[in-house]
Amino acid sequence: MRLLVTGGAGFIGSNFARYWRTAHPDDCVVVLDALTYAGNRDSLADLEGGDGSRFAFVHGDIGDQQAVEETLKTYGIDTVVNFAAESHNSLAVLDPGRFLRTNVLGTQVLCEAARRVGVGRFHHISTCEVYGDLALDSTESFDEESPYRPRTPYNASKAGSDHVVRAYGETFELPVTITNCCNNYGPYQFPEKVIPFFTTRALRDESLPMYESTENRREWLHVEDHCRAVESVLLHGRVGETYHVGSGREATITEIADAVLAATGKPQSLKTVVPDRPGHDRRYLLDSSKIREELAWTPTVPFEAGLEATVAWYRANESWWRPLIGRSPVVETAWTGDPGGTGRA
Repeated sequence: MRLLVTGGAGFIGSNFARYWRTAHPDDCVVVLDALTYAGNRDSLADLEGGDGSRFAFVHGDIGDQQAVEETLKTYGIDTVVNFAAESHNSLAVLDPGRFLRTNVLGTQVLCEAARRVGVGRFHHISTCEVYGDLALDSTESFDEESPYRPRTPYNASKAGSDHVVRAYGETFELPVTITNCCNNYGPYQFPEKVIPFFTTRALRDESLPMYESTENRREWLHVEDHCRAVESVLLHGRVGETYHVGSGREATITEIADAVLAATGKPQSLKTVVPDRPGHDRRYLLDSSKIREELAWTPTVPFEAGLEATVAWYRANESWWRPLIGRSPVVETAWTGDPGGTGRA
């Protein structure tokens, strides 16, 4: 297989590229990434430096159709895995147009290039957030037939990209599949997201700002389990289908902060509370029975062990994350008129 991994210098994309090269050493992986503020080529350092026959990096934007088509043709790509996206909810509140351009229009350009070149599979990475949120006391979960009810510009942009992919499948018979995943964590995640954000701040003895809705919950999955799920869909999934990827393990922001403080040996006094961002979703939970039953996928990394290992990775790899501090364009309290605050998701 010859894969194009878009957004492959980002968190999940770089982990997927690494996973695929390890699990399928005879395949070729080409990463296409625009290297925006959250893209980091250092996340691929261990994959580069060979003869180029099994791994290559291309600096480019999925919104540049000529560049995408040339990349697909040059490397003989037969499979596209689209991780490329703006993904920071708080930034989407401050600059929504940026998200629509990349996530919706960029995905359309990528689909069109794949259609023109004739790739054999186009797999699109989506999110649980397209469905809106659930009440904290709800007994429901989102399945693949749940209606889309996005509540934020980021959610809406990802919902739009999903519709684009499905439209290309229906109208042009592009062989597409989609996975909607819950919140991921693990190594190489940009430190604007909550677990690396809390971890890198705790390691520097800085406060851990929590949104005031501290009981809001997210479902958490280790990034390696997500990579295995995408692998299962590429190898065994049915074209035209959507699969939910979830762990069933939920945690509040308070639980996350407490676990990070325990793993770093830092005091509870580092926890602080800041105002909620607009449109802050309460809870997401996916029904992932379809991928478990059809493709025999199941998560293997327990949350507690995975979080502890993730904190240990950031402790051991300060040279990777230290240069990234301050690169996020978000000030969390910008919508309150308070110029202070620190970026996080």
